[in-house]
Amino acid sequence: MTERLYLDTVIADNLARIHETMAAACIEAGRAIDSVSLLAVTKTVDPQRINQAIHAGVQQIGENRVQEYLSKIDELDIEPQKAHLIGHLQTNKVRQIVGKVGMIQSVDSLRLAEAISNRSEQLGIVTPVLVEVNIGGEEAKSGVAPTELEELLCQIGGFGGIQVRGLMTVPPILHTEYEKRQIFSKMYRLFVDISGKKLDNIGMQELSMGMSGDYREAILEGSTMVRVGSALFGMRQY
Repeated sequence: MTERLYLDTVIADNLARIHETMAAACIEAGRAIDSVSLLAVTKTVDPQRINQAIHAGVQQIGENRVQEYLSKIDELDIEPQKAHLIGHLQTNKVRQIVGKVGMIQSVDSLRLAEAISNRSEQLGIVTPVLVEVNIGGEEAKSGVAPTELEELLCQIGGFGGIQVRGLMTVPPILHTEYEKRQIFSKMYRLFVDISGKKLDNIGMQELSMGMSGDYREAILEGSTMVRVGSALFGMRQY
């Protein structure tokens, strides 16, 4: 019992600190405090601690791996529509995850978008998705290149089983505030550019960028959703 109370306090305190930082960044940027939502990243976190975060006020969670999420889903005190898949999704896992989460944030190819759409139509649903952009051009990371984004969006705009709600990115590891803000600014300009084109069946309501080490800078540069894990739960235990 002592350990559980301790963990509850630590997670609740961390969550309060994150919300304070988010609010301060919104004020600094001249934005409404409620213009940015928090997605608690629960990779490697056990269901008990996830539930502690939910009871402390977390309203959305993000999981990286399909199998890990499915192994936890029945123990979580949150409805599946409040869970997002944020990690790379292989097409052979699409059947397992569609209908089990409220959003898939890592669509990065025509083939994957089509697979999600087809499975969604089989289930009689429409799956909200974000298109992942490799804003740093890193070979080791997934995501569509910025120069290829508009073409991909035009191709998937006609798919009936998905609804594109915006963009997501995982930026390079950067160390200074200036570097972080520069890369997030580049992503925001791309987001605004796509929004202005008013592509058929493509919405730009969400810009998911910013994690534990850089969510403040992401908010300053226009993020609408930050994905925070270690700052909430502590360092991951693999």
